[in-house]
Amino acid sequence: MAVVHHTVLKPTKVELLTSWLPSRPWYRGGAGAPQLTKAGGFRLDDPRGEVGIEFMVVTDASGPHPAAYLLPLTYRGAPLDGAEHALVGTMEHGVLGRRWAYDGCHDPVAVAQLLALIEGRAQAQDQNTSDTPDREVVARYTGEGSLSADFTAADDQEGTALTSPRGTTLRLHRLLRPAPADGPSLPGQEAAGHVTGAWQTPDGTRARGVFAVLTTGTGA
Repeated sequence: MAVVHHTVLKPTKVELLTSWLPSRPWYRGGAGAPQLTKAGGFRLDDPRGEVGIEFMVVTDASGPHPAAYLLPLTYRGAPLDGAEHALVGTMEHGVLGRRWAYDGCHDPVAVAQLLALIEGRAQAQDQNTSDTPDREVVARYTGEGSLSADFTAADDQEGTALTSPRGTTLRLHRLLRPAPADGPSLPGQEAAGHVTGAWQTPDGTRARGVFAVLTTGTGA
């Protein structure tokens, strides 16, 4: 299990995201800088123990209405070759030293572990406490066998689509939509899997919604 270090980060994750978030096509903030608050999320373990994997939820108060965003992040002790376009920024970690933070949709370790979560081979971990499962994160998979992590990620106005040569698509909902009172509106029969989770709203209540949806092509 990954160890969560309670230490100082310079700059903080929220500070890094404040600079990076407006560059995304799915960002819906106001004309000024984002006004971000950490609202939830979870972690996944890298089996090799080298890469930190966090799926952070932040709320942004800069627009006419508060918005919640899902931000997968990976933290590495050295640059990831070929991923300069996905670099969110660097920061100094009080225990681990310099860390390179990447958009996790472009990091093969994060993608592989998200697929493992969907397939039931990995357990979501608490964002702030070591060796503690996050029971609010629910994953479902109706397919058969393990999926290849050979994905190419592309942002659009709605979120991030990761596609494989075999026709499999893993879509991350970047702008989160709270579910109605009777529960999340889950994907239809065409979906082979999904992940749902929860976050804190600005009024102090807990919201729940769909984080990711997996669909498979005929050759998957």
